[in-house]
Amino acid sequence: MSDKRFPVDRLEKFIISAVEAQGVPADHAKIFARRMIEADLRGMHGHGLMRLAPYSRRISEGGYNLQPEIRALRETPVSALVDGDNGLGQVVMTFAAELAIKKAKETGLAWIGIQRGNHSGAGGVYAALTLPHDMVGMYMAVANANHMPPWGGIDMLLSTNPMAFAIPTGEEPPFVLDMATTVASYGKVKVYAQNGTPMPEGWMMDKHGNPITDATKAHEGFLLPIGGHKGYGLNLVIGMLAGIMNGAAFGSDVIDFNEDYHSPTNTGQVYFAMRPDLFRDIGEFKAEMDKKIREIKDSTPIDGGVIHIPGEGAAERERDMRNNGIPVAEPVLKAVQELASKLGIEDQLG
Repeated sequence: MSDKRFPVDRLEKFIISAVEAQGVPADHAKIFARRMIEADLRGMHGHGLMRLAPYSRRISEGGYNLQPEIRALRETPVSALVDGDNGLGQVVMTFAAELAIKKAKETGLAWIGIQRGNHSGAGGVYAALTLPHDMVGMYMAVANANHMPPWGGIDMLLSTNPMAFAIPTGEEPPFVLDMATTVASYGKVKVYAQNGTPMPEGWMMDKHGNPITDATKAHEGFLLPIGGHKGYGLNLVIGMLAGIMNGAAFGSDVIDFNEDYHSPTNTGQVYFAMRPDLFRDIGEFKAEMDKKIREIKDSTPIDGGVIHIPGEGAAERERDMRNNGIPVAEPVLKAVQELASKLGIEDQLG
């Protein structure tokens, strides 16, 4: 059975109605919904509408502060530590990104650390917020559940710890790299479990070294880092910069938000924005970006294949979904319809 598709505006309004019905202020509801829909539009469905039901459970169990005082601490012209006050992750990260962009417009660059935040969805969504301002964006985070042990160990002390970069271009689709430091994000594992699709071998293994391909048995093993020990090292760097430096959770302090819906997660993130015109004329920079992207795409592929650039697939998916609607898998649709019925909101995506 093919996934049902819904217009972008309808799904965005649906999310807004659902969280407003649970006490989220209107301005926060709009930001929350917009970031979730942007994740779906990029094809990151593990961070889009699929998350509404578990986020709503966290709301109902008191895991969020719905009236947070999000503010900047230890502020300088080029930096700040943002206290998210346990607000919705999408709202906290949007505040941090907008603060970084504002500072970078004035000073050229800005590094923002975040503490007491929450899961905020797809990192590429936030990195890309700099692009309309012709800036480079970077996002890093300590993820909200430990699914990986240290290299050579079996104790679950590390998360998927994602990172994302966005670099402006001229005529080509913007360069946007969004990746976990594990071979796959746990959100992707959840999508495979919902769809009943076998995972590729190499994503997960059990404590005896055997591969796990049944996503419903993910709890029996752990995710693997990209590039072996190198991915493990990169994972630690992100944990130290987004967690330790910000006074946020890392290692054994990380709360598994898949199991604990009421404890504050103290999620730590990093956001960086920079103007390329610190180094060269912005028009020249974007033209050179186009030139090198075309050079790479036009290079010789293996066996008649196609060479891709990070970000172009997301741009194509967004065009398709804006024209034809966002696909919603049957298990996700069932979950959000049940939520809508429980909340008594008008549109129940029937």
